[in-house]
Amino acid sequence: MNPHAHTSSLPPEGAGPPRGGSSAVTMQTKKRIAVVIGAGSVKCAAGIGLAKVLAREGIAIDLLVGASGGSMFAAVMAQGLPHEETTELVSQLWTRDLTSQRDNRAMLSALLPRMFGFDEKFGMKSDALVMQRLQAVFGNSRIEGTKTQLLITATDFHTGEQVVFSRGKLTDAIRASISIPFIFKPWTFDGRTYIDGFMSDPLPVGPAVREGADIIIAMGFDSPMQENISSPTRFAFQLSSIMNNNLQRARFAFHNAAHHGEVIAIVPEFEQRVRLFDTAKIPYIIEEGERATEAILPQLHRMLAQGERSLAAVA
Repeated sequence: MNPHAHTSSLPPEGAGPPRGGSSAVTMQTKKRIAVVIGAGSVKCAAGIGLAKVLAREGIAIDLLVGASGGSMFAAVMAQGLPHEETTELVSQLWTRDLTSQRDNRAMLSALLPRMFGFDEKFGMKSDALVMQRLQAVFGNSRIEGTKTQLLITATDFHTGEQVVFSRGKLTDAIRASISIPFIFKPWTFDGRTYIDGFMSDPLPVGPAVREGADIIIAMGFDSPMQENISSPTRFAFQLSSIMNNNLQRARFAFHNAAHHGEVIAIVPEFEQRVRLFDTAKIPYIIEEGERATEAILPQLHRMLAQGERSLAAVA
């Protein structure tokens, strides 16, 4: 049996009310709720705040979808751990030293391509620490084994198409989804090469729609611009931010027009500047995620109330 299947109880086909009187048979259909966490590096911790508010309100999450940095946070949240433990794990995963190790061979291949052989496996930073962290947290865990159904998105390097992972090792799917252009090399497994999920859709509402979610809570983030361009890494991050922000606005405008009735957008506003690796600000980011989620609760409760339908048969 699929642990993520959405089921409901119906009377046997052809059955009617009991003889000798009248009765009502009521079927309550629960709205299937998806939470989408878009690209946003450490800002994705706001998703933990979102989950805390929903838990407080007694609202269960049926599906988590993550792209880029959001894939790491969604994957940890899908384990069903207490919020404090989730916070501790993501604080260990996403730290500034992830991009501290240069890939000297890759840099030489860019400067002297004929001598060192430049190819599609280019990234200015070594991903050794990234893989070490992912392995420490997830080990050999698989996407289909999470407590809450999980989807992770990446982008096919050769076609540009969005790829949605619903099965397989979490480490491979997350590593593919966080392959930031120019920073980390594209990730290859099972015969395909992948780059960052934000390159095809920074806020992947589409997979939640295709999974049949009735209500989609989509949390997106503007990527910060660099205060000064003083290194190739900052240059690359600036380009990524421009692409992410423009694509996110365009994609969400499309989904909002096509699926307006089922999508609730949350874009947390941060008074403090939050940089890509401001891990120390995770408690503040979670608080802002809670505040932003509380603002949409009236709309969410209205949508949930509209979903309660009843089927009555009277003799």
